[in-house]
Amino acid sequence: MHIVILGCGRVGSTLAHTLEDMGHTVAVIDRDPDAFRRLRSSTAKTAVHGIGHDRDALIAAGIASAAAFAAVSSGDNSNIIAARVAREVFGVENVVARIYDPRRAEVYQRLGIPTVGTVRWTADTVLRRLVPGSEGLELAPLWRDPSGSLLMTEAPLSHPWVGQRVEQLESALPLRVAYLSRGGEILLPRGDETMRAGDVLHILARAADIDGLQARLSARASEDQGV
Repeated sequence: MHIVILGCGRVGSTLAHTLEDMGHTVAVIDRDPDAFRRLRSSTAKTAVHGIGHDRDALIAAGIASAAAFAAVSSGDNSNIIAARVAREVFGVENVVARIYDPRRAEVYQRLGIPTVGTVRWTADTVLRRLVPGSEGLELAPLWRDPSGSLLMTEAPLSHPWVGQRVEQLESALPLRVAYLSRGGEILLPRGDETMRAGDVLHILARAADIDGLQARLSARASEDQGV
């Protein structure tokens, strides 16, 4: 299939070459013609010098026949505008935008445009490893669905739930256990899996429920489990 990429930095050029190696055709758009030096000579032949949300630049890149569009330039505004034009004007089904500001990323996810945010989410993941159990970090989202209503987050197993089964946790709280990490291994637990001290749960929950889940995960078993 044909794929249009906005931005010819390290991410854009890597995407272009990888997609070509997979057998797809690619056109890269960038406002800086010097950026095309990162491309192979064969890839550079189809590169388009221009602004990513400009209709003429998009048309020259083959957006009318494109099956996918990736906006990975260095500007949040350019990326999201170009992504919306690709989807709403040209009807491209598979669209993704790279967003540096995590607050904007969440807004655009709710608009139905999948986003990839890097700095904040990476920092939160590192912080969870450095200072496990710190307030405000345990349930920071690792993933959100495009509507923003469902998220996945990481939560170390608290003491009241040690020795309980996964199905008991899921029955007591509005969540599902996607998988758990135990001793460096990833497990896909069944409902009758007994949780152990040191387990790290990766849970799916509605965004509306997430604020209260940390307190409920830490609550005494007699108060919250009903067992």
